[in-house]
Amino acid sequence: MNKRDNISISVIKRLPRYYRFLGDLHVKGIVRISSKELSERMGLTASQIRQDLNCFGGFGQQGYGYNVEQLHSEIGNILGLTRPLKAIIVGAGNLGRALASHMDFESRGFHLIGIFDNRESMAGQLVKGLPVRHIYGLDEFCRENSPEIAILSIPRDSARTLSEQLIGLGIKGFWNFSHYDLRPVFPDIVVENVHLSDSLMTLCYRVHDLSD
Repeated sequence: MNKRDNISISVIKRLPRYYRFLGDLHVKGIVRISSKELSERMGLTASQIRQDLNCFGGFGQQGYGYNVEQLHSEIGNILGLTRPLKAIIVGAGNLGRALASHMDFESRGFHLIGIFDNRESMAGQLVKGLPVRHIYGLDEFCRENSPEIAILSIPRDSARTLSEQLIGLGIKGFWNFSHYDLRPVFPDIVVENVHLSDSLMTLCYRVHDLSD
């Protein structure tokens, strides 16, 4: 068993937030910070921060706190940001093009190598320097370039069939915007489902709750 197998998903989901806050601190020229100071900035408890980081070795020094640059770098290594994963986008509609154009994949551990769509009219159009390829070329491209991650910005009714195809081509994980929950169908594949509408409705509830 991998020594990290017992680390809870809630701890893992907090790592990018630590990375982001520490990056901001480093840009501001802050050299060191205590768990108490970091907790006040992040809205967590100092105990929670220490427990989270102790899952990966701790990194702090008693009486000194954390070296901001070092801890930022260590968390980047834990997240795998120094070992970029090759990714493709499937679906070059408004969302797919926006993700390709505005998401800084490189700083988040990914190297975007291809964009696909099923519309002939999209083929050949450049999005952030990459040509949109017709979906018919997906198999050949994947066999030649071995992407590991697929970003799905496709309609719900296309998701299962395309996901089965992509898994057969070696895809190990999905960033899924399709509103089709892949986890129950493909339990052995890593999936991050993104439901923007769920987040928006949660915001709606919380704002209404303030006035009830």
